[in-house]
Amino acid sequence: MYHKPVLLEQSVDALCIEEKRDGVYIDATLGGGGHTREILDRLGSKGTLLVFDQDAEAIENAPNDKRVIAVRSNFRFIENFVKYHKIEGVDGIIADLGVSSHQFDTAERGFSYRFDSQLDMRMNKEQKLSAREIVAESSLDDLTRIFREYGELENARKVATLICRQRETGEPILTTSDLKSVLEKLYNPQTERKFLGKVFQALRIEVNQEMRALEDLLCGSKEVLRSGGRLSVITYHSLEDRIVKNFLRSGKAEGTFSLVNKKPILPTEEEMAANGRSRSAKLRVAERIK
Repeated sequence: MYHKPVLLEQSVDALCIEEKRDGVYIDATLGGGGHTREILDRLGSKGTLLVFDQDAEAIENAPNDKRVIAVRSNFRFIENFVKYHKIEGVDGIIADLGVSSHQFDTAERGFSYRFDSQLDMRMNKEQKLSAREIVAESSLDDLTRIFREYGELENARKVATLICRQRETGEPILTTSDLKSVLEKLYNPQTERKFLGKVFQALRIEVNQEMRALEDLLCGSKEVLRSGGRLSVITYHSLEDRIVKNFLRSGKAEGTFSLVNKKPILPTEEEMAANGRSRSAKLRVAERIK
């Protein structure tokens, strides 16, 4: 399976498609197509579904369906493509953030410390900047910022310092195993998973500019959603969730969004047991009110 969707029914239920079956909807994160297929099952024959993914492998999962418009692009450009396709308004947007199971489990993509592969981490393999360039070229201060802000590592400066010292030896850090070796004095078998998870998360976020893209998606959603349109967002770590929560709260204060669920919707114990990657998921839903 390319990707097992998380909070599938809850996130699609939140769009209230049954009330506007011939409306316009957006799956901002196609991935394996799980949320897309669930939306299509509920969508009427005259409905429209735009699906976004910047990953060439993922966009191939777009269903061959006349109701589907597949857009190979970062979801940060959602407003541009809605205008390009002459769509006057959208009734619902769903975004399942983060990395797909396929991306994590494909060794050569370099997203996971579990495999020995090139330091890559690009969601769009056509972009030039990869994790390898960031590790090789970023200054000590920039690396510290990346690991502190995006990895929330208390010892971010130590991580950055070890990387810079390794560069001074003339031995490049080219692979995931190279990076693990450079940092091995900072973790042990008990802390390895959590520590390396944060290191790799930080680099991945920087490579793909994920936080800035998310902010653009949220701002774009406010512009394209019709009154009564729903925004359904699944996050997987505190950085994403904080951005979504603050955006929806500010929208509530401005009178542009109404929170559908005051607290995030979490996976059930059964889902977490069946899909370990759902454990950190949080679903937040809001409705455009003007």
